[in-house]
Amino acid sequence: MGSCGFSIIVKRREVVAAVLPMQEHWLPMSNLDLLLPPIDFGVFFCYKNEQNISPENMVIVIKKALAETLVSFYPFAGEIVQNRLGEPELLCNNRGVDFVHASSDIELKDVDLQHPDISIHGKFVPFKKQGVLSIQVTEVKCGGLLIACTFDHRVADAYSANMFLTAWAEIAQAKGATHTAPSFRRSMLNPRRPSTYDASIDDLYVLISSLPPPKELKTSDDRPVTRIYYVEAKEIARLQSMASYHGVKRTKLESFSAFLWKTIAKGSHNEVKKINLGIVVDGRKGLKGRVEDNLVSMQNYFGNVLSIPYAEGSVCDLKEMALEGVAEMVHACIEGANKEDHFLGLIDWVELHRPQPALAKICGKNSDDEEAIVVSSGLRFPASAMNFGWGMPDFGSYHFPWCVQTGYVMPMPSLSGEGDWIVYMHIMKKHLDIVESEASHVFRPLNPSYLKMDKGC
Repeated sequence: MGSCGFSIIVKRREVVAAVLPMQEHWLPMSNLDLLLPPIDFGVFFCYKNEQNISPENMVIVIKKALAETLVSFYPFAGEIVQNRLGEPELLCNNRGVDFVHASSDIELKDVDLQHPDISIHGKFVPFKKQGVLSIQVTEVKCGGLLIACTFDHRVADAYSANMFLTAWAEIAQAKGATHTAPSFRRSMLNPRRPSTYDASIDDLYVLISSLPPPKELKTSDDRPVTRIYYVEAKEIARLQSMASYHGVKRTKLESFSAFLWKTIAKGSHNEVKKINLGIVVDGRKGLKGRVEDNLVSMQNYFGNVLSIPYAEGSVCDLKEMALEGVAEMVHACIEGANKEDHFLGLIDWVELHRPQPALAKICGKNSDDEEAIVVSSGLRFPASAMNFGWGMPDFGSYHFPWCVQTGYVMPMPSLSGEGDWIVYMHIMKKHLDIVESEASHVFRPLNPSYLKMDKGC
């Protein structure tokens, strides 16, 4: 897929607002939203356009559906401002979404998807300058199309973005209202009175003001790099089998995370004493919802409902431990946070520390003798649902090169239909070197033949 020497030409810049007018109003951030610093995450989808539809007509369909989708998902058409306490709040004013229609002189099969920091970042996936959401649609040389979005993470987590993306594609096909209608009832995440929390929260979250300055990169090996791999279904099944024992079956995500953790520890040098592993936990299943003492489902809730518990691991112990033992540590880490009491306590913890900003401690750790990675499940990634009327995308991925030194890894389903995974990695170069030297049989480089893009587009 090689060449990155291609150009992007902007054909049109505009702002797409919701098709129906709305009354301007404020939507407060929940306490869980306030745990997110001002960072953005992206998604992108690649289409070969085998139906030879005019790209101009495709863009018309995309924009029209976007304007209709923003009626329900109106926070994405708003903007974030600070209140008098210095906290972010969402002004729902239908400012609109920054929309770029671009073209490129590269063919889809030549886009180096394995190295998104070179080929994708800031080229096909736009930088968000204003508003909450930015979108870029890029025509490529062979008639194909790339659709990319950049979301403000303070407004939405991946679950919320997935709801929006699925609705957008369904509306483009005029399927009717079969998509999930979002709920913005912040009262579902209100703190309790009186607020209370378990002391374990203090071990997982920290005030930003208490963090030391970021440590300087010692060598180029400490700089973060981004790669995308694929993992075959048979390897995922093998890891799951190795991580399970005595009738206790670990999940695929637990098994994968344990393997990655152990692999990085195995190749780490002596100066690193600890490798810590964080797991992003979605609290929607655990939280029953509380509105005027009536139980309300969290399934449709729009916003952030995340926690990042982490487990500390001695490099020596991780090297010697069997994979099933490492997987047990991963399982315990997830189970400790995958409960209603944990999320209610986290909401109360934020309330007791407002307006001081805070974040997950694993994202702020920077001791000289310890390193960290975070694994987030992208297994709900809706790539197969992103049919705007000209077929499923040929490839799709999240894109999240966050600015902290903690590594970030996100597996998501491949469109191969055979149970394979696509794995997005944004980790230190030395960790990437370990992965490629110790586990190349698991993490396979993307190539045109695997993506079935080696012919035609």
